[in-house]
Amino acid sequence: MSKAAELAALIGSGQAQGNKNLIINGAMNVAQRGTVTSVTNGMYGGPDRYAITENNDLVVTLSQDTDVPTGNGFLNSMKVDVTTADSSTAAGEYGFLGQKFEGQNLQRLKKGTSNAESVTLSFWVKSTITGTYIIQLYDSDNTRHICKSYTISSSNTWEFKTLTFAGDTTGAFGDDNGHSLQVYWWLVAGSTYTSGTLATSWAGFTAANAAVGQVNAVNSTSNNFYLTGVQLEIGDVATPFEHEYFGTTLAKCQRYYELLEGNVYPTDYSSQVLGNYYWVVPKRAVPTVTSDTNSGGHSFNGVYKSGGYIYNGSKDYNSVVNVRGSSEL
Repeated sequence: MSKAAELAALIGSGQAQGNKNLIINGAMNVAQRGTVTSVTNGMYGGPDRYAITENNDLVVTLSQDTDVPTGNGFLNSMKVDVTTADSSTAAGEYGFLGQKFEGQNLQRLKKGTSNAESVTLSFWVKSTITGTYIIQLYDSDNTRHICKSYTISSSNTWEFKTLTFAGDTTGAFGDDNGHSLQVYWWLVAGSTYTSGTLATSWAGFTAANAAVGQVNAVNSTSNNFYLTGVQLEIGDVATPFEHEYFGTTLAKCQRYYELLEGNVYPTDYSSQVLGNYYWVVPKRAVPTVTSDTNSGGHSFNGVYKSGGYIYNGSKDYNSVVNVRGSSEL
């Protein structure tokens, strides 16, 4: 097929249109939390929208890094730096990096119908440890999964990977703001997750079939794992990465996590004090609110997806510095 014919086919399929990438922050450009150390299960850090899930000895630092595959338009990557290794993996232990998706953002996949769409995941990866790695798509609405393996051939060398996953005609995603799907980049897996046959077709979740062949990429504090250029799109072809404006990516990330830089000052409210704040982007759900500095001991009231207030029953006028709201999936 000629390049013109291939492009025409992609346009006709919708793959060459804007907003094709289901992944948020695939170029790792937005990092509102900055570097986060001592990361364990369920914690985020470095580039937005990616979290570590684990149940072993693993502890990592997540950071935004400038180590990238040159000549591809990327300036940032996710760095997973092992600070406490999992050198002896028990049967039921696991560890992976992942991103979660709202069901209402997945309806174009037509999952659970006869017209279910295949998807292609492409990404650049670099790791200290060579060998077989596993990518898993996990449907949490219907407890189903599909997995593919890829190989890292050279230590500490950027490599481009592309994997295609068939559409699933069983089990629709919920059309809501809940967690329906996640993509896992496995880093380590005990025998509970490696003793079966890799689930290369959609099936009900079976732990033994989730990560067959996965190497231990976190067995030393000398190990690092890097990721960038992540794209998940409809179809059987990995099209060129969709670079988008920084502000567009930032707004997508702020739906789930937002840093309001600066001070929120309380003012008189009868015999108490109160200070309002407003999010730049309304949150997915009413967020959990924290701050970097709260010397006045003010309480946080998230209240709305669009904002909330700080409150103190006594007349304390100390400001709250850098309010942070999280409504991650």
